Amino acid sequence: MSKNIARLAVTAGLTAALSFGGMMAPVTMAFAAEGAAATANSITIKKNENNGDVKYKAYQIFKADVVDKDGKRVASNVDWAKGLSETVRTGIIAAIKNADKSGELSNDPSAQDVADWMATNLQDASQVVNNGDLLDTIASLVKGTTPVTPKGASTAAFAADTSVSFDNSGYYLFLTDDDSIGTADSYSGKKQTGTSPIFAVVGGSAVEVTEKTGIPTVTKKIKDDKPGSRWADKADSQVGQNVQYQLTGTVAENVASFNTYYYEFRDELSAGLIADNNSVHVTVYANNEDTSGTEVNLPTGAVEYNTTGNNNVLTVKFNDLKAVTAKNGSSAISITKDSRVVVTYTAKLNPAMTEKVTVGGVGNDNNVKLIYSNNPMSGGKGESVPDTVRDYTYALRLVKEDSVDSNIKLKDVMFTIKATGADELESGKVGTQYVHENGSLGDGEYKFKTNENGEINVKGLDAGTYTVHEVEGSNPGYNTLDDFTFTITAEGLDELEGATLDGNTDPNTLNVTAGKNGSTLVTPSVDGGTVTLVVQNKKGSNLPLTGLNGVTFTWIAGGAVLCIGVAHLIRSRKQAEESEQE
Repeated sequence: MSKNIARLAVTAGLTAALSFGGMMAPVTMAFAAEGAAATANSITIKKNENNGDVKYKAYQIFKADVVDKDGKRVASNVDWAKGLSETVRTGIIAAIKNADKSGELSNDPSAQDVADWMATNLQDASQVVNNGDLLDTIASLVKGTTPVTPKGASTAAFAADTSVSFDNSGYYLFLTDDDSIGTADSYSGKKQTGTSPIFAVVGGSAVEVTEKTGIPTVTKKIKDDKPGSRWADKADSQVGQNVQYQLTGTVAENVASFNTYYYEFRDELSAGLIADNNSVHVTVYANNEDTSGTEVNLPTGAVEYNTTGNNNVLTVKFNDLKAVTAKNGSSAISITKDSRVVVTYTAKLNPAMTEKVTVGGVGNDNNVKLIYSNNPMSGGKGESVPDTVRDYTYALRLVKEDSVDSNIKLKDVMFTIKATGADELESGKVGTQYVHENGSLGDGEYKFKTNENGEINVKGLDAGTYTVHEVEGSNPGYNTLDDFTFTITAEGLDELEGATLDGNTDPNTLNVTAGKNGSTLVTPSVDGGTVTLVVQNKKGSNLPLTGLNGVTFTWIAGGAVLCIGVAHLIRSRKQAEESEQE
């Protein structure tokens, strides 16, 4: 990402005021390190606990005599540092005169005059230096000079948490060494940010300051489609079913120091997943208490979706996050250290590439990292610690065999599988849906046919309830099975990434139940993410008939006799009635 992270504030905790020519300067200087050895002209820059290893370089602006007096650090006999060129001195004076609205500074000021003006007018050095502020301008001018090499060192760069000392006391600027941090073209594994300019008076007792830096972070969540689901680290879904993803990124504490701020979400999906780049939405929230946020315009080319190797990569990038504008509006949104950027999109297990879909196990992983401007004084980039979520799916193995001899596997028997419960249906879907060959759901029924091993195999099922129906007449010589249901339930979807369940390395544990209807006996079992249903049924019970022609004649003769008897009975009753009337 570009240099969108602001220059960090002039060092935190620089203590007592600096005195130039007897005036107590409001430009804050560093506290003496408690218990530190009284090494002459020494300073230690403490590392922010979340930052990676970086190095620093020191640049002297003024030389001065520095002593501790009444608990304060006092400088006198101020003069320009020997290594500061005439061009840089002139640039500093011009910048101050441009900022000096009262005209206090003379036309040809001495180093003492400049120091006095800075002591009176500049901000507290513990605050963040905004891009374009006077201290930021001074730091940019001084960076072009030759850095000061610490005593006993062979190079100017020195590490954090290391006490270094210098030959001369005075007023110093400390900047991140560009070579120790990620560059615009090489940032893989560089999980750190550069510090804002640190201004400190070195001399007297040992000085200790903390680098001013904040590393952006990113979190990723997935939401299961089942009613009442919340954003979590794991979900399960049917192949082809859209699943919601959410990425939340923070910005560096020194974002105000950057002129432009590169910011990129790089989301890598496993080969079985495919993202819908048209579903991407980006919202900026002012702070953690902001629940409404502002949806932003996506710059041209901000969203890219590419397939590289075994992963699909979705990127959402801003060459300058600080220039982002509100959707349907032209005004730029204020990006501060408290801002958070939220990306939502949908992805699904790819029904066209089911061979790459992972069943059970570690699931279909999906991880994101941020790439961001990491140094306000250069065009470097860094990357965040990645965050991972997983989408699980399951498989069905249905085995049809003879109930008497299990070695007899029944081939070419056809079944349909209907999604019965609401869990496995995609949000908004109504009516009956059937499982198709690739595991996806469709409106029309699909007829599975058992292979030579008597098996049907399909992967890409969501947890939920399914009804199995044997197609009538597809299994000659055997009774047609009654319809039966089976239910897959998953445990552990609410667990955090990396959690285990009952000591199982796969936190997504399956349970399966299967019904028994009439003559249908179903034996369920689970192996990883695969549910096996062994279905047994008996051969047909119709008995063979012999002498069919004789039997047929008997039925015909019996019918004739019955008809004659009924006719005779009717005739007899009629004759009796006529006799009575006479």
